[in-house]
Amino acid sequence: MTNKKDELRKLKARGAELEARIAKLEADAKPEPPPKPFVPEPYQRYDPTANMCMPRSAMEAMVAAEPRGFMAGVVHDNRAPTGRPGAIPSSTQVAGNRAPANVPGGGTGWVNPSPLSPPPGINYVDAQLDAQDAKDRQERIQQATAADTARKLAAQGEKLQTLIEQNKRLMERMK
Repeated sequence: MTNKKDELRKLKARGAELEARIAKLEADAKPEPPPKPFVPEPYQRYDPTANMCMPRSAMEAMVAAEPRGFMAGVVHDNRAPTGRPGAIPSSTQVAGNRAPANVPGGGTGWVNPSPLSPPPGINYVDAQLDAQDAKDRQERIQQATAADTARKLAAQGEKLQTLIEQNKRLMERMK
């Protein structure tokens, strides 16, 4: 009987061990929670002057070096018009008042259009193209002549071949 009791105790211990192992495996097999959605960091605009700094004493020295009203004059000059716009005629100009004749367009602001003509230097390009055309034409003539000569020689060769065969046949008959 003790043998059966020992065996039963071993089986119960083995069953408890297996149940603990199954519980551990089930705990490990649980799915992970879904990841948090991506949220980008808030956009911070680049400021090139963000880290610029100057000691207060240096700033005061720079302000003291500027003459009184100088920057106000610069700002005023920047905002002020620089002169009359070119499209608006001056009020002192009279309709019949013309500029001297040696000014292009007679001083009206308009210029006579230049005549249409080929661009300068095109004659050199034309000469080069004509020379190349002549070379190409001469080459084509030489190729055609060579091809024609080759055809004539081939025809003569065929005629000679037939004459040679005819002579052989005659020689055989004479024997």
